[in-house]
Amino acid sequence: MTDFSRRLQDEIPALRRYARFLIRDADRADDLVQDSLERAIVKRRLWHKPESLRPWLFALLRNVYLNQVRRQTRRPTEVPLDQVFPQAGRGEAQTSAVMIGQVMAALDGLEPEQREVLVLVAVEGLQYKEAAMVLGLPMGTVMSRLSRGRERLRRTLTGDSSPTTATLRRIK
Repeated sequence: MTDFSRRLQDEIPALRRYARFLIRDADRADDLVQDSLERAIVKRRLWHKPESLRPWLFALLRNVYLNQVRRQTRRPTEVPLDQVFPQAGRGEAQTSAVMIGQVMAALDGLEPEQREVLVLVAVEGLQYKEAAMVLGLPMGTVMSRLSRGRERLRRTLTGDSSPTTATLRRIK
């Protein structure tokens, strides 16, 4: 097994987590990871810096995802069978299931740009510079989106409804 193949294999769990945050469906996320790994192997010659494999793979996965989203807008929406017939009982403890549901709902309530940066930095542990490289954004933009996303997530989870910005008054 080559060094590239071994390192690629080591990154699969992180790629699966990121794909699941993007898609919210485990099966489709696994398909996305597989498509991304296939593209990484084909485009291996474009990877130059040994220390930057994870950001390169995340950027590749994101590009494959965006291409799929663009393609999907031209196709009808598919509804997974488990959403039509939800399972009655699950083995998870109720409190943890409720808490996970609240966190996921709070994440879903974020702007997509904030959610994506939050997942890359807070969940996947990328540095700001690496997240900026994955998203193709300046590092300052990544930092401000992360800050706003964290604050909004905190407010949502704690139930803090105080305004985050000054309210403008209309003066006649």
